Amino acid sequence: MLPPEPVFLDRDGVLNENVPDYIRTESQWVPLPGALEAAAVLSMSGHPLIVVTNQSAVGRGLMTLEAVARINSLLERRIASLGGRIDAVYLCPHAPWENCRCRKPATGMVEDARADLGLPRGGWLVGDAWSDIGMGAAAGLRTIMVMTGRGAGQMASGCPCGSSSPDFVVEDLNGAARIILQHDGGLPPPCRTEA
Repeated sequence: MLPPEPVFLDRDGVLNENVPDYIRTESQWVPLPGALEAAAVLSMSGHPLIVVTNQSAVGRGLMTLEAVARINSLLERRIASLGGRIDAVYLCPHAPWENCRCRKPATGMVEDARADLGLPRGGWLVGDAWSDIGMGAAAGLRTIMVMTGRGAGQMASGCPCGSSSPDFVVEDLNGAARIILQHDGGLPPPCRTEA
């Protein structure tokens, strides 16, 4: 039996609420209902969890890397308090116009995680935006779009020309975790179709 595959998670809109003017302080960070518990279950099932997040507020001069690190540390502590673990956090601090290799949908964060952590090429990507899905598809990951965060709006607007459709669409990270664990053989098939 193969070991559980890595799960790449977007942060804002998947694990915590996504706000239009950026989450700039720990007090603005609000986890989505059940998301941290779902992440902890995936971790306790042996899946390496890697957060991959665009944080252009840094490149726009609206916050510092240190402020982002404090928010990410809070996320990591909360998941650890539930028995889970975030194996690594990769972030793109660049503004969209900087043409970097790490801003989603570019695959730089996944490539770096694979190199740094010795991860296999397969795995999963859970996101709430077409840029997440595009990165996951380009990196050879199975992709899951959640309807939290920007997900419902992104799905309603349709898949942009040239973008990949997600492999699965679910209500939230709980739904994504069920699909991943079912794929592992750890759960029976769901009784109902996800969103």
